[in-house]
Formats: sequence, C-alpha cells, structure tokens
Amino acid sequence: QENKLNSFLWTIKRDPPSYFFGTIHVPYTRVWDFIPENSKKAFQQSHIVYFELDLTDPYTISALTSCQLLPQGKNLQDVLPRDIYHRLKRHLEYVKLMMPSWMTPDQRGKGLYADYLFNAIAGNWERKRPVWVMLMVNSLTEIDIKSRGVPVLDLYLAQEAERLRKQTGAVEKVEEQCHPLNGLNFSQV
Repeated sequence: QENKLNSFLWTIKRDPPSYFFGTIHVPYTRVWDFIPENSKKAFQQSHIVYFELDLTDPYTISALTSCQLLPQGKNLQDVLPRDIYHRLKRHLEYVKLMMPSWMTPDQRGKGLYADYLFNAIAGNWERKRPVWVMLMVNSLTEIDIKSRGVPVLDLYLAQEAERLRKQTGAVEKVEEQCHPLNGLNFSQV
C-alpha cells in the first residue's frame, strides 16, 4: 500500500540527486505517519536542506510579525466594516472563553495556559491587516488549539535538519510572502 501513496517528493536527476518535497502547514503529527519512507529516506540522506522560509531564524519570525501589521496609527476597526469588526470581536471573545476547554491535559502538563496561548495566537489582532486576521481566525478552531505546541511539518523538518547538523537555507524571503498577501484588496480577502 505504501507505493500507492502520493509522497509529494520529486527527484531531480543529477549526481548526487536533488529532491523537491511539498510540505503542508499543519502540525507534523497529523501527517507524519502518511509520509512514505522514500521521502523520509531522502531527507535523512540529504546534506543540504532548503525550506520555503527559515522558520528557525529569529529575524524571519520578527519580519513575519511586522509585515502583518497595519500602517502606524491604523487599527482594524478603521479598515473593516463596523458589523464585521463587531462580529469578529464577539467571535474572538467566544474563542477566548472556550479555549481552556479545548486544551489537552498534555498541553496543560507542559505549562501551556489558555490565556497565554490565546495571546500568542491572537495578541495584537486589532493592529493586523485583514488578510492576516482571516488566517488567524481560521487557525482558532478546537482541533487546531489541541495541536498547538506541535510544530508544523516544515518547522519540524527544519528543527530536525538543525539537530542532524545539515546545512539549511530558504528559497524565499519574508517580503516575498508578505507583499503579495498584503497587496490583496478587501474584497479579495
């Protein structure tokens, strides 16, 4: 059955071979068991690994956070229609109320608190651009909250690459991801 799985692994025929692997931004534990051995073996045998972004670099994380913000002096309330803004605010209040019941005993055992987790995900939401708020809201579901603390697949692979002392890099810069998303107009978002 393993050979029937689509591994999202492409081989570039050269000596030594290069591989291109398509990842997904979900907790790695949701997909790891479905990644075929040929993909895992290609990763293990590789000496150099490039990712979409370098998620282990503090500058990348800082730049991603900064690019999500509205221009100085603007708030989400200034750019969203009033009814949508109020619905969003009520929804976030609901999520904050529900979050303690969504957390797992394992998360609590690791010292994660609902208020901390909510602030880590939704903190400063009123200063974010609508597209980033939309992405944030999409990740504020019970199933996503239960898997917080587990790295997404590409971050897991980057951490593994570092642990295995592989040379790493990124194929994109933060700006190459931020500018297209920030360029969407309100109706597109």
